[in-house]
Amino acid sequence: MQTFLYVHIPFCLRKCRYCDFNSVDDSHVTPAEYIDGVVKEMGLRADRLAGHMSAPTLYFGGGTPSLLEPALVARVIDAAARLFGLEPDAEITLEANPGTLTAELLRGYRTAGVNRLSLGVQSFDDGQLQFLGRVHTAAQTRDALARARSAGFANIGIDLIHSLPGESLARWRSDLAAAVALRPAHISVYGLTIEEGTPLAALEEAGKLEPLSGDASAEMIREAMERLAGAGYGQYEIANFARPGCRSRHNQAYWRRAPYLGFGAGAHSFLREGYGVRWCNAADPSGYLASLAGGSLPDDERQALSREDARAEFMFLGLRMCDGVDTDAFRAEFGEPVEMVWPGTVELLVTAGLLERKGSVLRLTPRALPVANQLFVRFL
Repeated sequence: MQTFLYVHIPFCLRKCRYCDFNSVDDSHVTPAEYIDGVVKEMGLRADRLAGHMSAPTLYFGGGTPSLLEPALVARVIDAAARLFGLEPDAEITLEANPGTLTAELLRGYRTAGVNRLSLGVQSFDDGQLQFLGRVHTAAQTRDALARARSAGFANIGIDLIHSLPGESLARWRSDLAAAVALRPAHISVYGLTIEEGTPLAALEEAGKLEPLSGDASAEMIREAMERLAGAGYGQYEIANFARPGCRSRHNQAYWRRAPYLGFGAGAHSFLREGYGVRWCNAADPSGYLASLAGGSLPDDERQALSREDARAEFMFLGLRMCDGVDTDAFRAEFGEPVEMVWPGTVELLVTAGLLERKGSVLRLTPRALPVANQLFVRFL
């Protein structure tokens, strides 16, 4: 069974003002103790799964995985190879904060087996970075990319955030130009969302922050599509652009509903049992380790998907990809055509110029990509 692997590292130097991910900046758990737990969880999970497995990718996400010493990263990679058949040409990604990366760390990660970096750049404007609560500067981003290349990394991706309160289109164009000038292999562009319980949400509730309008945000997505295409980046998902051969193999697994196993506090997993089963681990690092100390897997919130759940996921996840969804594959999996499940919906969206059909494939048109979330609700 081919299974994609994810490891969650919850540690941060400081939690960003917009972040609602499972991350902590004051944990009493040490990185070494935590990785001991991750490796133990991997062993327990492997014992529970029957049959031969192979893993095409391993992704270290967070949090800030670049707070780990390379030796700890190497321990996880070795465990993945031993327990889950990590493939020789596996894509091994490590998310990193540019402000944490030294030349020594980067050489260590490369020696450990990491072959892809994902840098949380977010902006090239120091004022924007301060507003977001980031702990790095634009200068540190440029230094980090230079050091990473010197350490032997060729596959480097960067993340950018657009649609900050008060952000102008000119400001966003400047970020795109700075990103392109650095020639990364991959660029992700995400609109800022103000999540409940974050410092930015508190500012919004107090009337001290006004989110950018949906129309302005859509214009920024269109600007990214145009600028990045002109610079040689192919859009393969709503928010993701890559040079030829540099798509994220790991992230594509999520959109294609491929099986994946998540390890670490708060990590999510999905296996193709029935119509699919999902679960997540205990979010608190101490609670996570306590479960493992008792010999139990730290599963939480286990959910078996219904047929209706799986059909909806097939469509709205698949349509995120610019390759679209194969309606023949949908019919083979669920025993009925898309048009029968959602009568009139496909025809309406095709007529409106928001979906296009090529053979058995349905995909969003370029016009629809900036407003995709408004269309996905039709398939829920």
